[in-house]
Parts: sequence; C-alpha cells; structure tokens
Amino acid sequence: QVSFVETGGGLATPGSSLRLSCRASTVPNGDHEMGWYRQAPGKQRELVAKISTRRGAQTDYADFVKGRFILDKPNSLTVNLLMNNLYPNDTAVYYCNMQTLSRAFWGQGTQVTVSS
Repeated sequence: QVSFVETGGGLATPGSSLRLSCRASTVPNGDHEMGWYRQAPGKQRELVAKISTRRGAQTDYADFVKGRFILDKPNSLTVNLLMNNLYPNDTAVYYCNMQTLSRAFWGQGTQVTVSS
C-alpha cells in the first residue's frame, strides 16, 4: 500500500503561481508513473501531468497546462507541480497519483482555488 503527503494548494489570484508537492511513502518495484490529476466540481477527474520511471520517458502534460505548469521529480518518492499563470478554470481538487501495471494509488487531494 502506498500513501502520500500532499502539500501546497490554496487560494491564488489569476495570473499567479502555486506549487504542489507530493511525497510517497514507498515506491513499487519496477516501472511506474507518478503525477497529478485534478477534478473540478461536476466534472470527471482528468490528467494534469505525469512522468514514468522508464528510461528516457518524457513528461506527459495535458494540453490545457502546456507552457504553464511544470512537473518536477527530484527523487524517487517526490513529484512536484509548479503551476504558473493560473486561470480561474484551474480551480479544482488536485490529486497525487502513482500508477503501476496493476494498481492506481491516490492521495487525498488538495484544493486549488483561483479567484480574484
């Protein structure tokens, strides 16, 4: 079982930045993915950004965050999301995720609200 400590989030004004951080309790053997998803009220959960441990893998970004958000993985347990130039429709609960071949693990979520 994997658990996460998610930090960051909160209230931001349009055009500002926030940083989310996620630290996993452990990592599985073998290749896996880590990243962030989000869920806005009344909408389905969607990918924001993720990265695989496979050698040479590149970070996958959702089109709506390309050029604004940066995913950083400084060590095997941690994945950070730097969110720049925030829009009001970035408002959502952001979830840390780890995906193996057979299982998905989720954090409890952290609220990001972008409002003037």
